[in-house]
Amino acid sequence: MSRTGNLSINSENIFPIIKKWLYSDHDIFYRELVSNGSDAITKLKKLELMGEYTKPEDMEYKVQVTVNPDDKTIAITDNGLGMTEAEVEEYINQIAFSGAQDFLEKYKDKANEDQIIGHFGLGFYSAFMVADKVTIDTLSYKEGSKPVHWESEGGLTFEMKDGEKAEQGTTITLYLNEDSYEFSNEYRAREVLEKYCSFMPVPIYLNNEKAEPQYETIEKDELTDKDTIIETIVEPAKTEEKENEKGEKETVETEPAKEKYKILKRPVALNDTTPLWSKHPNECTDEEYRDFYRKVFHDYKEPLFWIHLNMDYPFNLKGILYFPKINTEYDSIEGTIKLYNNQVFIADNIKEVIPEFLMLLKGAIDCPDLPLNVSRSALQNDGFVKKISDYITKKVADKLSGMCKTDRENYEKYWDDIAPFIKFGCIKDEKFAEKMNDYILFKNLDGKYLTLKDCLEENKEKHENTVFYVTDEKEQSQYINMFKKEGLDAVILPHSIDSPFIGHLEQKNEGLKFLRIDADLNSTFKEEVREDDEEFKKTSETLTETFKKALGNDKLEIKVEKLKDESISSMLTVSEETRRMQDMMKMYNMYGMDPSMFGGAGETLVLNANNKLVQYVLNHGEGENTNKICEQLYDLALLAHGSLSPERMTGFVARTNEIMMMLAEAK
Repeated sequence: MSRTGNLSINSENIFPIIKKWLYSDHDIFYRELVSNGSDAITKLKKLELMGEYTKPEDMEYKVQVTVNPDDKTIAITDNGLGMTEAEVEEYINQIAFSGAQDFLEKYKDKANEDQIIGHFGLGFYSAFMVADKVTIDTLSYKEGSKPVHWESEGGLTFEMKDGEKAEQGTTITLYLNEDSYEFSNEYRAREVLEKYCSFMPVPIYLNNEKAEPQYETIEKDELTDKDTIIETIVEPAKTEEKENEKGEKETVETEPAKEKYKILKRPVALNDTTPLWSKHPNECTDEEYRDFYRKVFHDYKEPLFWIHLNMDYPFNLKGILYFPKINTEYDSIEGTIKLYNNQVFIADNIKEVIPEFLMLLKGAIDCPDLPLNVSRSALQNDGFVKKISDYITKKVADKLSGMCKTDRENYEKYWDDIAPFIKFGCIKDEKFAEKMNDYILFKNLDGKYLTLKDCLEENKEKHENTVFYVTDEKEQSQYINMFKKEGLDAVILPHSIDSPFIGHLEQKNEGLKFLRIDADLNSTFKEEVREDDEEFKKTSETLTETFKKALGNDKLEIKVEKLKDESISSMLTVSEETRRMQDMMKMYNMYGMDPSMFGGAGETLVLNANNKLVQYVLNHGEGENTNKICEQLYDLALLAHGSLSPERMTGFVARTNEIMMMLAEAK
């Protein structure tokens, strides 16, 4: 025998789940309850527009948050729709029955759903994460409605009866549990409200019932009916002595007597109901963009530039993305992109919406169409989200490429700061890389900015499809000077992102090769040596053997060359493949391996047979002085290539002193 029926939800079973798992952050109850109040007002405004409600002239739509740190209570009051007893029964006593959804269904042909925030009907129950007891006092806007009082301890049972509320709207009062007393502290409340509610569409005010009253003084013409006058202050007229036409001194009134008023300080809304992103870009000034950046991100370094997103179709998305100025030596290259839904803060850096490489930027994005999950803190997996992400990527690429084409001077000025963003984006996002391919710049040794095509043209005659680069101008100065003497160019790539980026370019461009200028010494810098030059072969063998013995290193790779520049005695080269592997190991600390385990692998000591010090070693054979010069030439090569280990530096300093002393004594 079979039977059918409806599944029922037992509040005793579901409530512990709601309290513990629905929201990851307990402070989020402020967002949920304040946004519910904002929704109630937004719905009433729509009814007003449709002629179904008339607002009293002296009423200001607002949400009032009142904390009482002594009683450990929080009251959140709105003057929106309010609820009848039947609506309390429907929306509060039935878990997950969304009033927003019901309202939209009822008025779907008369009003659009802009700025209705709630969707799931669970926000109210977030109150029980922090409160032992919650009460609702509400009065519906509907004519003839009676006030309703509702209360519940623990959220499992409730009591509902006639209330005493005289003004339309709803007040929710939370009697905090012992673990949540902090939320009745005015400063903590302000911090949380500013975090979640800074841009809600309805003014939000915070009041501390136990705080001492604050006052301000205003001019007579600033006084309104809403001000509470504490004291009238009469400022006497200002006078000064002047000579009249007869040469007599008389007192003249220069400023009439003034009447001012000391009043209770006027409340100031915590939020900005019309954030900058909600305006059309043509309505915003550069100073407004900078002020918004400072206010939201507390960053007082000016942003380089910004992108204002403004899209209505096929989805609604508005926002501003800033390219911040970063000191890569000290600053963490990590930005913050705040995501909003109908001006309600959702989270920072939601990776489904914001492409990974744009997480380096700072910005705010508001998308009412986001498919949020039930806790409104993350997204449901949805193909629609990918379209939003692709749109943001496209707009950023369009802005950058457009700037390069039409404002090259500024683009070059910003390039050193924005290069890490763009290079990371090209590695991570194929479509972005395709759009930016012709707008990636490289700064050469003379400080000139070149495209990849330009770079290849610079060295085309001597090195087909090769781009030489420098990672540290100071450490590689010897090699830079050699390049400049021979009329060769190189580009400067100082960031950690550059190593994977040039690897990415090599993969995408067949035959392209990037070589650091100390990777090898090509024919440009050397005199040609015939293959059958037996004397040079013997010189090479002798020098190699002498240096290996003096340095006590049989495995050291040594190459003897005839360099055009006789002043160079010794140099160190490191193969491109080995050095990139070492760089990668340092960056990722791969598998916990120690990068130093590679030691000198890939390193070659280059000796210049045309240099007099190298010839001294060749002519004097083994001996104490020869050994010292060998050690010195090796250390000099290491120094020109980078730095010495502490042990080698100690030996180098001592040996330098000995050589200088020998020279002094010889004279």
